[in-house]
Amino acid sequence: MTDKHAQPAPADRSTDPNQRFGKPEHGWRAQLYAVIFESDTPTGRAFDLALIAAILLSVLVVVLATVKPIADAYGQWLTAAEWCFTALFTLEYAARCLCVRRPAVYARSFFGIIDLMAVLPSYISLFIPGAHVLLDVRILRLLRIFRILKLTLYIQEYSMLGDALLASRRKIFVFLSVVFLIVFLLGTVMYVVEGPGNGYTSIPTAVYWAISTMTTVGFGDLVPKTDIGRTIASFMMLLGWGILAVPTGIISSEITHQRGRQLLPSRACTRCLTEGHEAAARFCKNCGAALPA
Repeated sequence: MTDKHAQPAPADRSTDPNQRFGKPEHGWRAQLYAVIFESDTPTGRAFDLALIAAILLSVLVVVLATVKPIADAYGQWLTAAEWCFTALFTLEYAARCLCVRRPAVYARSFFGIIDLMAVLPSYISLFIPGAHVLLDVRILRLLRIFRILKLTLYIQEYSMLGDALLASRRKIFVFLSVVFLIVFLLGTVMYVVEGPGNGYTSIPTAVYWAISTMTTVGFGDLVPKTDIGRTIASFMMLLGWGILAVPTGIISSEITHQRGRQLLPSRACTRCLTEGHEAAARFCKNCGAALPA
């Protein structure tokens, strides 16, 4: 007997491109979709690996173009290669939009935006010289390697880290606010103590010194000359050691909490026997039947 209150679990529209973008049912668009978006087939895997090779080569071309001796000797070849890659990625982006039923959804997705940004700088450089250096954004497209090589373990760890950062955002914001107050106050004190004569020409300059000292970077372009200034600097250096450990502790604690929730016992559906449901789940993620309490 079917449970009237059973509701089917919502589809995961964030990870399955077939559901997010709309896979065509038949025709040349379905065949093109299988090659571009699905890496389970030999042709799809070959396409993805060829795409990664093209991305790496295009980034290498952009990097070499910034090296003056190489640019002077092979500038024309590098420019021609860059426009070839731009044309290739433009065709690929157009093919992705053509083979899905919801191209607007793909265009607004993370990879859709990255794919568009991979070709825009070349066209923008026709009107704004130097914009082509933004083409290094293409390296972000290599994130597809997680899908191609089926590195699900790393995807799970990446998701866990993202969830931990999201859950810790308020604590991190409060921490950064306190750090900002400390460096602003101590920077102001150093401006008063040292003064313009010792290089602290303004409060922003003194705050810059406080930040570099608090983070234990210490560029050395500003150095306190008075005994009081050195005492304050010593205090900030010691304080920086403790402050740097705080965000690490916050995120590590949240990751431990996230992993603990994943290790909670799961339940099985009594109708279809599907396992792996979270402790708080009410309905089966496979058939939609109500789970036992």
